[in-house]
Amino acid sequence: MDRAQITGLILAGGQGSRLGGVDKGLQVFENQALVQHALQRLTPQVGRVMVSANRNLDVYQRLGVPVWPDATTGYEGPLAGFLSGLSHCETPYLLTVPCDSPRFPADLAQRLWQALQDEVADVAIAATRHGSEIHLEPVFCLMKRELQDSLLRFMQSGQRKIEHWTAEQRRAVVVFDDATAFANVNTPDELAALQAPPR
Repeated sequence: MDRAQITGLILAGGQGSRLGGVDKGLQVFENQALVQHALQRLTPQVGRVMVSANRNLDVYQRLGVPVWPDATTGYEGPLAGFLSGLSHCETPYLLTVPCDSPRFPADLAQRLWQALQDEVADVAIAATRHGSEIHLEPVFCLMKRELQDSLLRFMQSGQRKIEHWTAEQRRAVVVFDDATAFANVNTPDELAALQAPPR
């Protein structure tokens, strides 16, 4: 894998409605904002990094990476962030991660990229195993830049589900054994319960 071929996009543009409307990426975990954890984890895996955000843009810009709001208004969900990222992506691939999963795998980009090549796919998404079931983790998504037009058409049709859009593409699914690596923060209790990973 050539890291320089991949742009990483941290999705921080949500409403944080289950956290009382606060900006989720700026919530503090282990003495720094969640978005900083995502940036530190993503940067070694990709050639460049951007942030998708819809408020507090000046704060996010202090991270030293480009910050892009959604082209649409009204908090259209993660796919709006995908679309904004694709429109500003200058590399062949875009890798998306949410701002609220501070322990996502250090080999996320490598494994998704390998699956994309092995399966001759256009998009690869992470998944986790829960007993006998496989759960998709669709915001952890590696896609080819040329999918921008497909995504725009999908959103113009009124649809907003990542799983539905990726199912229309040649999609690879990569199962990660450690489901806890994808733990995310949706409520104050989840933020309080999030523990540091074992050293």
